[in-house]
Amino acid sequence: MPRHSRRLAGVAAIGALALSLLTSGPATAAPGPVPLDQLTVTTTQLVPFGLQRPVAIAGVPDGRLLIVEKQGTVRAYDPGTGLAADPVLDVRDRVDISGNERGLLGILPAPDFARTNRLYIAYTGLPDGTLTLSRIRLGDPASEQVLLTQPHAEFSNHNGGQLAFGADGYLYWSLGDGGDAGDPFASGQRLDTLLGKIVRIDVNRACAGKPYCVPRDNPFVGVAGARPEIWVYGLRNPWRFSFDRADGSLWIGDVGQGTQEEIDHIRRNQGGTNFGWSCREGTLLFNADRCAPNATYTDPVFTYQTSFEGCAVVGGMVYRGQEFAALAGGTYIGSDYCSSSAWAIRANRDGTHTSARIGEFPTQVTSFGTDRHGELYLVNDLPGQLFKVGFARVTS
Repeated sequence: MPRHSRRLAGVAAIGALALSLLTSGPATAAPGPVPLDQLTVTTTQLVPFGLQRPVAIAGVPDGRLLIVEKQGTVRAYDPGTGLAADPVLDVRDRVDISGNERGLLGILPAPDFARTNRLYIAYTGLPDGTLTLSRIRLGDPASEQVLLTQPHAEFSNHNGGQLAFGADGYLYWSLGDGGDAGDPFASGQRLDTLLGKIVRIDVNRACAGKPYCVPRDNPFVGVAGARPEIWVYGLRNPWRFSFDRADGSLWIGDVGQGTQEEIDHIRRNQGGTNFGWSCREGTLLFNADRCAPNATYTDPVFTYQTSFEGCAVVGGMVYRGQEFAALAGGTYIGSDYCSSSAWAIRANRDGTHTSARIGEFPTQVTSFGTDRHGELYLVNDLPGQLFKVGFARVTS
């Protein structure tokens, strides 16, 4: 779960199909007309209690929401009948939940989920917290096929765990820097480890004895000593990232060390981007010894002060649903685990970004997700609740 280390802690066609299965409404490219200073967020409680430390949400084609519980279970919420009493998937026998941040952390329906019931899951594996990416069928724990792993034994925090398909049809997975504080392994800037990265792989083929292939246009293919799976790097704990389904751009919420929480935004073709950790934290110098003389670091598009405005950013999503399109279409929404601020960001045509605080969410938000229509939801940690997110125009 997201916490500050001291406190909480035909591929293109397949990609299009993966996106359309989760969001059946048409994408709208332009932001809604309401200025951010006239926009406020609303929430509707759908599950008042009963979820055990929920950390991820995924909509599936039949209208249900699949909700990940950190202990290693997946629950189903049906808009008509509510939260099912029993898990629809239980992998507790293989999930390491030692420490506050380990557990079952991510879920992603396959593009052909309606036919196959296949999912991708990310978790910290027993016995030593190995970061694990697997393919599995809903309701069938024995069907698991482990695709990719990364050792993560020394510290229990900074595990990443987000999964998403890009518009290119490839699967993306975020991994934290290895934990503790200060990036003790210098993972963020190293290319010989998957720690502190978002990776990009083709899960529809197998290559060279591995159950996946590395896309030929990944930025470090053929680079001596570099892991070819890496897409972007220089990240501390990219707990939640998402793609804007209108333009394929990538948004990342990266948890800060003690000074700045950050949200990053890059175009869909910007593989190889270096976000700076642990040379930099956000826009600020963190450790000069980790800075390379000729390196290019990409600034976040939004930062706020750790310990004053929150403690751990929770990356969200660009709203592309239809219900509130006239108010919030094209608006990125994120939060913070401690402050519960509702952060709104819009990408402008000139490459700049406009941001504002547009209200407050329920306490301890851990993750956002969308249903098949692109409507936005969130879950929170210890209260164990599910909410639908909405928007309203401020009246005075």
